Amino acid sequence: MWSILNEWFWWETLWLPSDVKWTDLEDHDGQVYPHPRDLLASLPTALALLALRFVFERFAALPLSRWLGVRDKLRRPAKPIPALERHFITVGRKPKEAQLALLAAQCGLTQYQTLRWFYRRCNQDRPPLSKKFCEASWRFTFYLCSSIGGSFILYHEPWFWRPVLCWDSFPNQPLKPALYSLYLLELSFYVSLLIMLPFDTNRKDFKEQVLHHFVAITLIVFSYSSNLMRIGSLVLLLHDCSDFILEVGKMFNYTQYQNVSNVLFIIFTIVFFCTRLVIFPTKILYTTYIESIVGRTPFFGYYFFNGLLLMLQALHVFWFYLILRMLITFTSKGEVKDVRSDVEESSSSDGEVVKKNPPLQDEVAHRPGATTSEGLRSRAASHQANGHMRTM
Repeated sequence: MWSILNEWFWWETLWLPSDVKWTDLEDHDGQVYPHPRDLLASLPTALALLALRFVFERFAALPLSRWLGVRDKLRRPAKPIPALERHFITVGRKPKEAQLALLAAQCGLTQYQTLRWFYRRCNQDRPPLSKKFCEASWRFTFYLCSSIGGSFILYHEPWFWRPVLCWDSFPNQPLKPALYSLYLLELSFYVSLLIMLPFDTNRKDFKEQVLHHFVAITLIVFSYSSNLMRIGSLVLLLHDCSDFILEVGKMFNYTQYQNVSNVLFIIFTIVFFCTRLVIFPTKILYTTYIESIVGRTPFFGYYFFNGLLLMLQALHVFWFYLILRMLITFTSKGEVKDVRSDVEESSSSDGEVVKKNPPLQDEVAHRPGATTSEGLRSRAASHQANGHMRTM
C-alpha cells in the first residue's frame, strides 16, 4: 500500500515536464543532483537552531537590550477572580456594557473595578519589551547572515543577473554544495519559526504568518525536489534582504533611539516595495510564468509552483497595506506603530491612574447622558493614547 501511494505521489506527469523523468535527476557521470531525502537533515538542524537561539537570546540579545536601555514595565497582576477569568478566556477580553454591569454585580465589585481588572489581565498576557527585543535580534541576525551569505553565493552566478538563465539546461543542473547549504539553513530556520509560533509574540496577523511559513516551507521542499533551486534561491534572497532591515528597526523601536527606528522604517518601506512589489512580480513571477514554459506544455507542477508564488505575492500586498497604514501614522503623529500588534498598556499603571484621578464617577456625572462605564472607558483610552507606543 505504501509503495503504491509513494509511486502515485511522485507520478512524473504531475511534477515534471513531459520530456523529463525522475531518472534524469539521478546522480550520474560524477554529477550529483538534489533528492528529497536530503532535506531530512533540516529537522535536526532546526533543533540545533532552536538551541542556538536560546543561547543567543540569553547571553547576547538580553544583555544588549539592557545596554540599549530596554526596560520592562512593572505590571500589577490581576487578582484571581474565577468569574472574571472564565469570561476573559471564553467570551472575550473586552466586555460590553451589559456584560460589565452583570459581572460587577456577580463579583460584588464596581464597574470601574471590574474594568480595571480586565485591563490588568490583558497587560498580564502582553510580552515584555525585552522578549520582543530578543526575538527581533535573533531574526535580524539570521536574516543578515543569510542575506550576506546568499549574496556571496549567487553574486557570480549568471542567472542571478538574468533570471531567464534559471531555465538554461533545466533540469540538467548539478547540485552545488553552497546552494544546498543555503537551502538547508533556510528550511531549518522556517521550521524552527513554525515550532516557536505558539511561544513567540502573538500578533494580529498570526494566521498570515502561519500561512507564510507553510508556503515558504512547501516552496523550498518542492523547488529542491524538482531541481528549481536557481529560481528558489533568488526568491529566498529577495525576501531576506528586506526582512533584516525590518527586524533591526524593531530592535531600535523598543529602545529610546526612536529617530534611528524611524529612519530604518523609511528604508524598509522603500526596500520592501522595490523587492516584493516591483522585482518579485516583474522578474520572478514573469520568468516562472512565461519564460519557464517556453517550448514546453504546462503541467501540474508548473501550476502548483506558480500558485504558491502567487500566494506569496498576495501576502506581500497585504503586508504592504499594513506598512502604508503605519506610514500614515508615522507622517501624522511622528511615531512608528505596528498595526499588527495589540495596544500596549499605558506607561502609568492603572493603580496610579486611580490615585491621581479618584473621582471618575463625579467627572462622568457632569456629562449629561454619559454612563459610568463610558466615562471609565474614555479615561482608560485617554491614558492608553498618552502612553508611549512600542509595539512594532
